[in-house]
Amino acid sequence: MSGNQTAHRVSTAGLLISLGIIYGDIGTSPLYVMKAIILGGGKIINLDLIYGGISCIFWTLTLQTTFKYVILTLRADNKGEGGIFSLYTLVRRKAKWLTIPAIIGGSALLADGIITPPISVSSAVEGLRLLYPDIPTVPIVIGILTVLFLLQSFGTQIVGKTFGPIMLVWFLMLGTLGFINILHHPEVLKAINPYYAYQLLYNFPGGFWLLGAVFLCTTGAEALYSDLGHCGRGNIRISWIFVKTCLLLNYFGQGAWLTLHVGDTLAENNNPFYAIMPEWFLFIGITIATIAAIIASQALITGSFTLISEAIRLNMWPKVRLIYPTNVKGQLYVPSINRLLWLGCVVVVLYFRESANMEAAYGLSITITMLATTILLSYYLYLKKFSKLAVFSFLAVYLSIEISFLVANLIKFPHGGWVSVALGLALISVMYIWLRAFFIKRRLTEYVKLKDYVEFLKELSEDNSIPKYSTHLIFMTSAERKSEIESKIIYSIFQKRPKRADIYWFVHVDTVDEPHTMEYKVHHLAQNDVIRIDFRLGFRVEQRINLFFRKVIENLVKNKEVDITSRYDSLNKANVIGDFRFVVLEKFLSLENDLPFLEKLIMEAYFYIKEYTPSEDKWFGLDTSSVKVEKVPLIIRPVREVDLQRIE
Repeated sequence: MSGNQTAHRVSTAGLLISLGIIYGDIGTSPLYVMKAIILGGGKIINLDLIYGGISCIFWTLTLQTTFKYVILTLRADNKGEGGIFSLYTLVRRKAKWLTIPAIIGGSALLADGIITPPISVSSAVEGLRLLYPDIPTVPIVIGILTVLFLLQSFGTQIVGKTFGPIMLVWFLMLGTLGFINILHHPEVLKAINPYYAYQLLYNFPGGFWLLGAVFLCTTGAEALYSDLGHCGRGNIRISWIFVKTCLLLNYFGQGAWLTLHVGDTLAENNNPFYAIMPEWFLFIGITIATIAAIIASQALITGSFTLISEAIRLNMWPKVRLIYPTNVKGQLYVPSINRLLWLGCVVVVLYFRESANMEAAYGLSITITMLATTILLSYYLYLKKFSKLAVFSFLAVYLSIEISFLVANLIKFPHGGWVSVALGLALISVMYIWLRAFFIKRRLTEYVKLKDYVEFLKELSEDNSIPKYSTHLIFMTSAERKSEIESKIIYSIFQKRPKRADIYWFVHVDTVDEPHTMEYKVHHLAQNDVIRIDFRLGFRVEQRINLFFRKVIENLVKNKEVDITSRYDSLNKANVIGDFRFVVLEKFLSLENDLPFLEKLIMEAYFYIKEYTPSEDKWFGLDTSSVKVEKVPLIIRPVREVDLQRIE
């Protein structure tokens, strides 16, 4: 079944999985949004603040989440896959400048993955203070987050099966509690009228700046698109109707409770979310909220792993180790990112301590991601022949909305917003360095015509005066054209140490814009002597070259295209298969370079980071017992003139 067909398929199981996977972040926002609005509006509860806040929430969820993401953005599926990098791969060949919003948006989304788990878990755990006022919440939050990150290495297959039913209970709890409280003050439903939102933003003192708090209600919208491949478009669209209904019921219910306390001051530790619960239900509600917050955190962590794996294959991130703990599609574990996220989350908890303080750092980075998505999506709609008027109208409306949210969020900068900005800038720097270094290396790597060396390779293969290096010698090559090869590979074969082999293989891996492509081509440059294999792998396919190469060899032998038995007479008679050895060339920056200042900085930063990442053979999934890693100098731009004089 094709990706597009899968994207439209709706099932009960799919709807349940959608609840468990993609709605954790946006689903736990009622824990802190109304509280943030009231506290941001001066802590005194009044009707303008309540009605205006709820009206803003209603229209934000409608315009931002429903229309932009659920209706429009989900149309931009890349063979059934979604997310900012999937969207980027759909448009990158048409406009190179779109790399900028892709890198900024992807980095901001990763930064959000460090802020979301602490604020979600802290908001839930702090509810325990209603029962135990003096309980220290920081150690509990760090403990929960630590266990959560430790569990990542085992995969989420078993735990994931329980996510859907638990989140179903969570949303039913939200809707039921909200509905009961609306009955106490049904007039709160008037807040649907956008007039109240207008009044809050333009007439309430400091009302515009409350958009920073309002924005927290839609922070999980990007996850709807990122998890398109896991859940399918149809399942997301239908489940969103249920989710949005339950969220709005809860927000209106909190508003109804607040209207009964007009004139009172909302204390820091008095959260309307818990206030609408009956006292006998409080402990149950806190428990369910904590589990929902953990699921929200899990979704962000898993999303970060997927984002990094895509960035690696788009040459925007170092080739760190990727692990697939189960056979389930989409199950991915990235140890280095897991450690980075855990450390970031712990630092955020220790620095801010309270969820109310974390709200200052939360929202700013995801606003930037949404702006980046708007730019990329506008270009995608343009390429899909939507009318220019419709595209520019969409761009103008959503740039206005999201820039307003961004400006309102900037007021948080000195109070903690700088944390998410600093995280985002650090991630942007790594992505920029890696991508620029990739293009610098590719542009200035020297290639030679392979046909000029085929006869030499055949002669070397038959030269008995040179000890045989390997029966089958495989080189990983970055040359995109089958007629070319890096000069460093020729140097390695003929000069560094003559490498005699029966068959020379050259393997090239091309990462394509489709997510799950797995194709290969075989080029017999010299029958049974020189063979090139080109793999075309999707940007979400694990690069297990050792396994793929073995499969290709099996097919070639089956088709009698190649003879892999040893060419030693004694071994050939016994049909013994020859040995295989991979050679991977690892470049290092030569001292003999005269680079422009910026390029020199980029390359030095690139090689510095590279020292702390796995070698190429581990990335390609090669068997380390049959791999030779050779260090070769990367002379990007040699010094042209040397003022050297001979003296007698």
